[in-house]
Amino acid sequence: MSSEVQQKNTYQGEDEQDINLIEYAQKLWEKRIFILKGAGIAALIGLFIAFSIPKEFTTNVKLTTEKSDRRSSSSLGAIAAMAGVNLSSSTANAITEEIYPDIVKSTPFVINLFNVKVRSIDGEIQTTVFDYLDKNYSKPWWSVIKSTVFSIPSRIIRLFKKKDNKKPEFNPFNLTEKERKITGILKENIQVDVDLKTSLIDLSVTMQDPLVSALLTDTILKNLQKYITDYKTNKARNDEKFSLKLYNEYKTKYLTAQENYANFTDKNQNIFSHGLRAEQERLRNEMNLAYQTYSQASQQLQAARAKVQESTPAYMVIQPPMVPNRPSKPHKMIILLGFIFFGVAGCMAWVLFKDQVIEWKNQIISPQPKEN
Repeated sequence: MSSEVQQKNTYQGEDEQDINLIEYAQKLWEKRIFILKGAGIAALIGLFIAFSIPKEFTTNVKLTTEKSDRRSSSSLGAIAAMAGVNLSSSTANAITEEIYPDIVKSTPFVINLFNVKVRSIDGEIQTTVFDYLDKNYSKPWWSVIKSTVFSIPSRIIRLFKKKDNKKPEFNPFNLTEKERKITGILKENIQVDVDLKTSLIDLSVTMQDPLVSALLTDTILKNLQKYITDYKTNKARNDEKFSLKLYNEYKTKYLTAQENYANFTDKNQNIFSHGLRAEQERLRNEMNLAYQTYSQASQQLQAARAKVQESTPAYMVIQPPMVPNRPSKPHKMIILLGFIFFGVAGCMAWVLFKDQVIEWKNQIISPQPKEN
């Protein structure tokens, strides 16, 4: 008996669910005109929003760090071994591709882009990156209204300040409010992705002008290569400078010792004295010792130069920067479909649950008195 009762209750529950679904479908069908109107209004709002967002263009660059040849490394190591220098402990790989995104988005790296010269695709704008983002970077109307309202006090204060026409000097330690804003825009629009398996670096820059995007991408690419090269060869170049200093010092000592020995020998050719012969032998020994030191310094200098060459990374640009011909943002179709979806969903929810919402609202506004 209990199983029959359970089956009966199950059938009744399924019937009630089917009845509720049919009722919901009937309600939606009866209010189809209302739902279509809501979808149309949402579509108009979506189109308005989509066309209010400025177009943006993205330039992509792909590059990779070329692997060093073992044979060339071994030959450089052989040269260094002649001077007693071991290149196997080179610090060339102290920096890896994993931190490239952090380097590009670091504040000092971004500030170095402020004074880069750019121009628009139509040639009407020729200025620096800082001035372009400050004066020619468009925003949606709602962002303009918001920034205008909140910037009224600062605008009033600037009216009483004297204008300074000097070229701005950007200090990474103490940025102004405007410099922080421009820095934030650049960091947001620069993207660096690294594939650790293939060492493939994908650099992309998004700007509202295609030529500005391409020019800025090319500058960032060169600055990144220079930054990594300077970092990896810094110790080797310092060693080379020190070796060159020692080389010049020992060369001078050798030439001086050689000149002293030659002068003494020329002056005392026909004089036979054990004291003079001892002095001549001492000068000869000093000259030979100076030559040995000078020769070792020369080998050390060649090894240091070989170490600089080995530490210098080689980059291979797979895809160079090119001026994009199509905007990458905004995605107008996605925005339009999104507004239509939420418009239809909102209208359907209102049709199905309007009575419950009104009843719940009335209970909150005028609650029934409790019975004693």
